[in-house]
Amino acid sequence: MTSLTHLSQVFFAIALFGGVGYFIYNIRKIFRNINLGKPSGRTDKPEERWALMALVAMGQSKMMARPWAGLLHILVYAGFVIINLEMLEIVIDGLFGTHRVFSFLGGFYDFLIGSFEILALLVIIAVAAFWIRRNIRKILRFHKPEMKGWPRKDANNILYIEFALMIFFLCMNAADYYAHQKQNIDLAGAFPVSKNLFFFFEALSLGTLQIIERVMWWMHILGVIFFLNYLYWSKHFHILSAFPNVWFSKLEPKGEFNNLESVKKEVEMMLNPNVDPYAMPAEDTVSETFGAKDVFDLTRAQLLNAYTCTECGRCTSECPANLTGKLLSPRKIMMDTRDRLEEVGRNIEKNGQFIDDGKSLINHYITPEELWACTTCNACVQACPVNIDPMSIIVDLRRYLVMEESAAPTELNLMMQNVENNGAPWQFNSADRLNWAND
Repeated sequence: MTSLTHLSQVFFAIALFGGVGYFIYNIRKIFRNINLGKPSGRTDKPEERWALMALVAMGQSKMMARPWAGLLHILVYAGFVIINLEMLEIVIDGLFGTHRVFSFLGGFYDFLIGSFEILALLVIIAVAAFWIRRNIRKILRFHKPEMKGWPRKDANNILYIEFALMIFFLCMNAADYYAHQKQNIDLAGAFPVSKNLFFFFEALSLGTLQIIERVMWWMHILGVIFFLNYLYWSKHFHILSAFPNVWFSKLEPKGEFNNLESVKKEVEMMLNPNVDPYAMPAEDTVSETFGAKDVFDLTRAQLLNAYTCTECGRCTSECPANLTGKLLSPRKIMMDTRDRLEEVGRNIEKNGQFIDDGKSLINHYITPEELWACTTCNACVQACPVNIDPMSIIVDLRRYLVMEESAAPTELNLMMQNVENNGAPWQFNSADRLNWAND
């Protein structure tokens, strides 16, 4: 028995450290990809950023804009996080061959296990409700064109995994409880849900219960390790990235655009007749790329946004362009940015550095038609539960089209030509501006 216990400990250590190591390996690739972007410079006002992260990421404040879905999400979020505090006990038990090592806490341990079980039941109910909303009620935002294939399958996979992990946890507890009952031994912990949900375990033999308890214990821990590594391929990575993503949120007013330094300098020179452009230092006259053509031209905060997208579709469901049948979907903008970034990452892994693949974010992933459908109303930014900013990417891509390729729509080119020639968007001479008042 002792040798079997030692073998179990060895296998547990291999599974644990191997799973965590593989997770870290994949997370390093995400960090590398995000660092391909330009510095965002969002390290100011740290107190305000910490408070915002506590309110939005941890407090789930923006989720409650839709109370029913928000409440279900909070149940899953709180339940899943709190229940996995029990993972600390499982890890210690697995590594050292103990059993319920924290049982010495007595009444507090009873409270903890009882609370975990109630939360597990609530998570199961919430997950079932989410599955019904997606697959039976078929809420429209979950069935937009960009959600076909893997995104839809991924969303259901997460629900199945969370459901299974909660069942494993409750089944493990029930088998442990009834096994100790058969031996007339009091088991530390309170089991208000599991012993009633799996009441039929009482009829099973002691040996069968012990086997079920061990199998469920292993299924639970291996399931958690699998889920940890599944995050890399899943939209559910947001359970980790939402916190830094909110911390690096844009704190300025939503309608405030950032200035391009090179353009700003040119305007300052034009407005200041005392400045000699030929006397400017060489580094001040080097032109930069205007806007963004590919992921390299976006900021790290924008690339973190892409990895944090939960694909919930709240942005798209609030977008006036999408609601009126235009091609634009802010959710697709984020998904396309992430897909392109992952493609670039695979290119780097294969070649040791990025080798031009003839592709870019514009045209190959996101079309100009999508970009010009945006009204820059910020509805998508306001709707996002984790402060993702699709509009900033749209604006940067449009800047590239206008300033690098002169590929603005005819109406916009006409307006800019009028501003240049007449000082106004309209097609008449500035000297005639006040003619409307003559009568």
